[in-house]
Formats: sequence, structure tokens, C-alpha cells
Amino acid sequence: MSKKGKVLMAMSGGIDSTVAALMLHQEGYDVIGITMKTWDYATSGGSTSKKETGCCNIDSFNDARLAAVQHGFPHYILDIRDEFGDFVIENFVEEYLAGRTPNPCVMCNTHIKWRALLKRADALNCDFIATGHYAQIHQHTNGRYFIRKGIDETKDQSYVLWGLQQDLLSRTLLPLGTYRKTAIRQMAHDFGYPELAKKSESYEICFVPDNDYRGFLKRKVEGLEEKVAGGNFINTSGKILGKHKGYPFYTVGQRKGLDIALGKPAFVTEIIPETNTVVLGEEDDLKQSELTVKGINWIKYEGVGTGIDAITRIRYKDKGALSRLSTYENGVHVRFYEQVKGIAPGQSAVFYEDDDVIGGGIIQRATPIML
Repeated sequence: MSKKGKVLMAMSGGIDSTVAALMLHQEGYDVIGITMKTWDYATSGGSTSKKETGCCNIDSFNDARLAAVQHGFPHYILDIRDEFGDFVIENFVEEYLAGRTPNPCVMCNTHIKWRALLKRADALNCDFIATGHYAQIHQHTNGRYFIRKGIDETKDQSYVLWGLQQDLLSRTLLPLGTYRKTAIRQMAHDFGYPELAKKSESYEICFVPDNDYRGFLKRKVEGLEEKVAGGNFINTSGKILGKHKGYPFYTVGQRKGLDIALGKPAFVTEIIPETNTVVLGEEDDLKQSELTVKGINWIKYEGVGTGIDAITRIRYKDKGALSRLSTYENGVHVRFYEQVKGIAPGQSAVFYEDDDVIGGGIIQRATPIML
């Protein structure tokens, strides 16, 4: 038994998780690799002739297993399609039907992937679990574990990890958090896997490999297109501008693919599922100064007391903006010191103190555009 301990390493077959596994192995951990099959196209309502992509194709499984075998540590494939589908995919569909824009990666990390890893880690007597995410985990002087941004700002994934609770954080290793992607590519070469450095990265949702979420919704919800077609586009004053294809097929901030000519750029500023209405406005109409957040998970502190200033990010690639957080009975109220653009209900709001994640939650609503 290694003095470092035994670690269950999530291996997708890509460069990041492979290099992370080999780093831990080199550092003296007893590594067990595990590749999770979360999804296949057939069970998601698509054609079986479609090629699976990202983390769920046979090539990725083989790449992960090969690296483990060549370096002398065990590797397993874990089928969690039932666990994944029951929650992540159903939540994805329900959120769009509610007029919101979900983030399935956050839901998967929070409710499925880490829990599935920890369950199997315990069964295998592992001390830790590990992934190839670009983020860091530290322990505060108050005893709580918290997430810090990865040093590579272009790859930082702290935003999608806000939902991890203390029992998960205390046993998680993130080897890549203090490295830049360029260094990881070099390590892949040094470990003898130059092909990994050239391997393309997928930024698609794993169960929507063609990036067509509208088609996915149509396949999952029988008769959806017929039920929602023909709703109204309206402007922020309530004037009818034309007909749309159905409110679930639009997202706040969308500009392209509206199929309506107004003589000037138009953006989706609000979605009203109760009336199958999509509100269009100008770019300035996307700017708002408040939002409410529910489903809060506090990380660095147990809460924020009467209030605290923090940088709030409202989407994955958002740089964040200074805001004031205050708690109320059902969640957190966020007031920005300057207006931000494109607040989308269903997305995550993640709160930062410098580079440290204080906590996060799901955006419920922004300041209403229509009064």
C-alpha cells in the first residue's frame, strides 16, 4: 500500500484525465482507473447509426485502458447510464420545457459523477477520487474545503464544480489545477503519448453530440413540435412581432436562428412558457442588475451572514462582475454594481472571493423586463 494512498481516477481517454492519472501514478499513489459510460445515443432517442462522441465512445475506453495497462495499474469501465439518464437528461428536458436554460455538466458533476465515483471508491477501499478538471481544492483555516480557480484562466473549470459538497471535496484530488494546458500537452509527449496532445477536445453536451438540442428535445418529448409551434414573438412592450417555432427552442441572449426580419438585430430577452411567448428586444434590453438564486451550495464558508461582496459569474465563459450577495428565506439575492448582460434562468450563478469559490446555485429569475 502506497504511503500516498489509493486513488480512483476518472479517465475519459482524453489528454487531461490520462496525464492526471499518470502524474498521480508517478507521484506514488496507488491508482485505479475508471471510465464511466454515462450515455449512448440509442437510449437518448437518437439513431443507433450516429457515432458516439466525447467520453462515451469505444476509442476513448480503449485509450484509457491502454494507458493504465502500459503503466501497470488496473482499469475498469463503469456503466452509469441509468443513474445519469434518470436525473441529468430528465432535468435537461424539464428545464427547457419550463423556459429555462440548463447546464447539464453542472448537474452531472453535482448529483451523478462525483457520487458514483465516491461510491465505487469506497467499494474499492480508495482514499481519494480524482479527475482531470482544471481547478484546485484547498482547506480553509475554518476547516472547510473549497474550490479555487485553475491557474490556466483559459481552461479553468471551477464554475462547473460549485455543487460539490464537503464530503466530496475532502476526498477529491485535482492534479491539473496548478498547471497550464501547454504543460499538460508537453507531459503527454514526455509520457510517450504524443497522439493525445493532438486529440481534439469536445465541447458539446455528451448526450447531444450533434449539438442540436432542439432535435434532441423533439425526440425525447413526443409531439412537442406540434404542441408548441405557432406561439408569438413579442417586443418588450407586448406588441406581437410574428410567430415562432415553440418557446423551448429558444434561449435568453439568442440572436441567430430566430427566422424573423425586423430590420435590426433582435435578441431573445425573456421566455414565457405559460403563454408560449418569446420576448425579443435590443441588445441593451439584455442588461440587468439583479437576479435570484436557489439550490445554494456554500463551499468556502457556511454562509454569507447578512451579506457579502463577491464576483458573480452567470455563465461558464463569463468573467464575472462585482455584486452584493444577500440571503433570504429561499435563496440568495444578487445585486450587481454595474449591469450585466444575458442573465438566463436555469444557468448557474457562481460566487467568487478573488479566485476562491464561495458557493453557487441555479438562477431563478432576473429583474423582469416586462412590468
